[in-house]
Amino acid sequence: MRDLKVAEARARFGEILDRAEQGTPVVIERRGVRFRLIAEQDRPFEARTAALFDFVDPAVLTGQWTWKGGAKGLGFAPRKRR
Repeated sequence: MRDLKVAEARARFGEILDRAEQGTPVVIERRGVRFRLIAEQDRPFEARTAALFDFVDPAVLTGQWTWKGGAKGLGFAPRKRR
């Protein structure tokens, strides 16, 4: 694809993105400044390294408490014995 002016690039934006996705760099020129559009490759998923909770109460870990949702929001509730 040849170099494009901004007005033409606006009119053909979808086609430009398709070309960049296929690996063809697209150059758009505005007032003498050239911009090159290149699609990025997929980045691998980065696992979360920080813990979600800093501290968990031992009673929760042993199963003595559970989560309870209600009109006021989410909170702890004692677990019912079976």
